[in-house]
Amino acid sequence: MTFETSVELLKFHNVAYTVYAMIIISVIAWFAYNLTRTEKAKPIVRIPFYLYIGFLVAMGVGHHIFTYNTIPWVSEDIMRHNVTPDKTFKINIANHKFDMEKMEIKKGEKVLFDAHSSDLVYGFGLFRQDGSMISQMQVNPGSKNDLLWTFNECGEFDVRSTEYAGPAGNDMFVKKVVVVTGCDKKGV
Repeated sequence: MTFETSVELLKFHNVAYTVYAMIIISVIAWFAYNLTRTEKAKPIVRIPFYLYIGFLVAMGVGHHIFTYNTIPWVSEDIMRHNVTPDKTFKINIANHKFDMEKMEIKKGEKVLFDAHSSDLVYGFGLFRQDGSMISQMQVNPGSKNDLLWTFNECGEFDVRSTEYAGPAGNDMFVKKVVVVTGCDKKGV
């Protein structure tokens, strides 16, 4: 199972963690029930309890092992030294302003955002039109700051600073600067 976008992944995690939380709540309820009983739990009853706890631990760890390679950007980031981006965009940031042109990208292209700050620590965040974040990085002055990303969804995306850089940094927002094309009419 692989997820094309972080939205799909978050929907899956939402369901998985809700089920997991309900199961954990059932353990707490079972424990509370046994505390209120006048008769003490027999040793034979403790065996299923510990099996249940073991099952919960195995489920929690298993979920993370199962989803480790399904996150779309993990393998790309781990094998980054072998990846050649299709496009590279240089972004300069200074005096609370992004210096960049409109970026046109085709769906599926690997893009390297190469950001440089000459004065402060800034954030570089990619956002959908509904305000949800796609990805972000910190941009430190004098450091290599780049973000490798494959766009698997079409549309227009905003760039805004995700790092507090003083009151003037609150206005660091560039609307619809990244445009991803190459989808059918449904956006797929």
